[in-house]
Amino acid sequence: MQGIGLAVILIGLQMAFVTEQIIVVLLSLLMGAVLGEWLRLEDRLNQLGKWVGNQLGSKEDDTRVSQGFVTASLIFVIGAMAIIGALDSGLRGDHEVLITKGILDGFVSLVLTTTLGFGVILSVIPVLLYQGSIALLATQIEGIIPKAYLDGFITEVTAVGGLLIVAIGLNLLNITSIRIGNLLPAVIMVGFVYSVYLLFL
Repeated sequence: MQGIGLAVILIGLQMAFVTEQIIVVLLSLLMGAVLGEWLRLEDRLNQLGKWVGNQLGSKEDDTRVSQGFVTASLIFVIGAMAIIGALDSGLRGDHEVLITKGILDGFVSLVLTTTLGFGVILSVIPVLLYQGSIALLATQIEGIIPKAYLDGFITEVTAVGGLLIVAIGLNLLNITSIRIGNLLPAVIMVGFVYSVYLLFL
């Protein structure tokens, strides 16, 4: 578990250091935390984990199920490869990036499942919805969103997701008890904060 925690922190730091606008990262985290606390997402994720565990007859702790789900989902969904790979697949029929990402994610999921349990497997749902939606809407996305904005957004959402992954690693090492679930809206808030930031440049 300690080895996994250290590796997760390394993954998160590599992603977080790509940021070019730290103010976007900071404001996204603050606004996302406020929204997440208000919605009590952490509690809801734990309730979902408990329900799934009961349905599958698992004896795993519900917090462990939700931890595995959130950890894997963030690692697999956040990052440039997820967005660029899905866009390449939808626009040009080039699946090379997605296939490479799938292989890497497969190895990571095997390791994570050994320590975090079957909650990791549930991450297939957000990955399918996220990357599938981008691939299906790739033509519209390219036509509506300027490339410069998309590149900047990818950079900042990767950085925010990276910090959340660092927090997961710290929790795995029992150094902190950060409520990651309540910080998840920060990933969505990046689009809003980055758009406002560009208006005042």
